[in-house]
Amino acid sequence: MNTFGHRFRFTTFGESHGKALGCVVDGVPAGIKIDEEFIQNEMNRRKPGQNKYATARKESDSVEILSGVFEGLTTGTPISMIIFNENQKSRDYSNVKDLFRPGHADYTYFNKYGIRDYRGGGRSSARETAARVAAGAIAKLLLKQLDIEVKSGICEIDGIKATNFDFSNVQNSEIYALDKEVEQKQKDAILNAKNSHNSVGGVALIKVTNCPAGLGEPLYFKLDSQLANAMMSINAVKAIDIGDGFNSVQNKGYDNNDEIRANGFKSNHSGGILGGISNSEDIKLKVYFKPTPSIFIKQETVDIYNKEVDCELKGRHDPCVAVRGSVVAESMTALVIADMLLLNMSSRIDNIKKVYER
Repeated sequence: MNTFGHRFRFTTFGESHGKALGCVVDGVPAGIKIDEEFIQNEMNRRKPGQNKYATARKESDSVEILSGVFEGLTTGTPISMIIFNENQKSRDYSNVKDLFRPGHADYTYFNKYGIRDYRGGGRSSARETAARVAAGAIAKLLLKQLDIEVKSGICEIDGIKATNFDFSNVQNSEIYALDKEVEQKQKDAILNAKNSHNSVGGVALIKVTNCPAGLGEPLYFKLDSQLANAMMSINAVKAIDIGDGFNSVQNKGYDNNDEIRANGFKSNHSGGILGGISNSEDIKLKVYFKPTPSIFIKQETVDIYNKEVDCELKGRHDPCVAVRGSVVAESMTALVIADMLLLNMSSRIDNIKKVYER
């Protein structure tokens, strides 16, 4: 299954070390102004090779729009985009050609498909997420029409937690840190892991502002369930929480409820979602990334013949995948919100009459 979404949906294609990656975005309303510079800037936030805290693989991640746009506006037809790979080094993986790297999807992909694409993991590689960010940029251009904004930042690295969530700090941070006070400690944790040939995990905070009430399609396409679906589809994500999330189990009912006044909610423990539907408060979710499984320490494993062998990796890998992963989580959130906006338009007969009544 390589397609995500219902009304506003996208399909990605390509592999880590293939010729190109890309996506087809369908269901985009006609008449949206396409800002190609904005799309490329979104790609630049996720692209590899930016600094010492990320993989050394350098890719321009230049996006070429092939269809669905005419004279700068969407036409209502599928938008196809392509990103050519430029810096593959498949030879770095020749020594793991027949074995399964611990923590990777090698073992499960081989057992499912019977084919071993050892070049950086092939389709299971996080390189695929470049196409998701391109699709997410289109979603953001739609959300911009309604003044809905999606932001992200890093709130935890290697157990070092932010206490101040300042999204204005993210754009000036090499690791997209939300808290300037702990940023250097988080950076040191990444470099310490990198220098010891290891890796660390991290947590990204995603925030949606100015989201209208009513988004979400109960019972089986709730807003929170689709956000969870979107986040868990991202490489290395092992958990998410919404609003108070995991901490809510420690609260009593009175403390966890968000009381309501004429001017809105007094608190936002729910993270902007009740009954699977947005309530107009800020939507907040945390996305938990495991440590990058590509580490340069000898590990025990088996090969495709089930023979016990040692695994010693080469190549270029992120010491903390959460940093660039936060941009992907932000893009996936935008895609979910865009899909829910279109789905919500048919929830009332009044909405349909506004379009079709003469």
